[in-house]
Amino acid sequence: MLEQESIGSGCQVCEEFLDVYHELLQRYMDIGEDMGVPDDFTNSEMVSGMWWRHLVSGGIAGAVSRTCTAPLDRIKVYLQVHGTRHCNISSCFKYMLREGGSISLWRGNGINVLKIGPETALKFMAYEQVKRAIKGTDSRELSIYERFVAGSIAGGISQSVIYPLEVLKTRLALRKTGEYSGVLDAAKKIYSQGGIKSFYRGYVPNLIGILPYAGIDLAVYETLKNNYLRTHEKNEQPAFWVLLLCGTASSTAGQVCSYPLALVRTRLQAQVTPSKGPTSMVGVFKDIIHREGFRGLYRGLTPNFLKVAPAVSISYVVYEHFRQALGVNMT
Repeated sequence: MLEQESIGSGCQVCEEFLDVYHELLQRYMDIGEDMGVPDDFTNSEMVSGMWWRHLVSGGIAGAVSRTCTAPLDRIKVYLQVHGTRHCNISSCFKYMLREGGSISLWRGNGINVLKIGPETALKFMAYEQVKRAIKGTDSRELSIYERFVAGSIAGGISQSVIYPLEVLKTRLALRKTGEYSGVLDAAKKIYSQGGIKSFYRGYVPNLIGILPYAGIDLAVYETLKNNYLRTHEKNEQPAFWVLLLCGTASSTAGQVCSYPLALVRTRLQAQVTPSKGPTSMVGVFKDIIHREGFRGLYRGLTPNFLKVAPAVSISYVVYEHFRQALGVNMT
């Protein structure tokens, strides 16, 4: 009896870890920064206030991990916009050090950390409202398809509101020494170049990208897990490493399928004036394929993958530390 209880407790710990692990993979292997389906909190967690402790812990963890991996993120953005066949991670890194010193590797990180709070809060609130609308008067759990729809709508709402901060982050990451004196100066100059429209360049591919990433990630994860369950004994729970592989494979699939939209979005965000290149999503796609071929749609993918392991590891450690400090215990 005691042995069964300890096994059950161990399974719960594994599931808790895997939920957090998959959530972190969604956050750091995506076309933006947080495109996955939001967390589902239980009624008891909502009533007790545990939900906000989870969100605070996740926000702090995200800030620390983003700061630690900011140099790789800036290299990714630079390669997405300026990458050519002769430009690689090493040459990009050397150029940044030569142009602005080691401190320049963190350009754009301040606004990237600043937007965590409003993005998480908006997404969470929108997700809860959409879930209520789908459920109506029922108290049932949402199906995987309903979660996907609710998560996609919530992501679209939060991204629509905080998108100007995404544009600011990209411009600040790409800026040369002395180009902007700060965030406010950058915002003023971007506005003077094209008005409010300048803060929504690349908005369409960004919005479209939510659907394939969230959908593919969720669908692949559930398909792999269910296939495993169908080929094994009914009462046998998937091994820890099986679920780990499912989460990694699903997030990688979502990333690979959605990445071209991320690259197009970033190039549109980086445009100072519309006259200096194609201004539509389709136009940028055609230009990239014409100039660089199909491989051009995946510029910057390598540093994006390189940052995932340290980002997830750092984020998980920090998340666990603050989760315990705020009194959020595993059930």
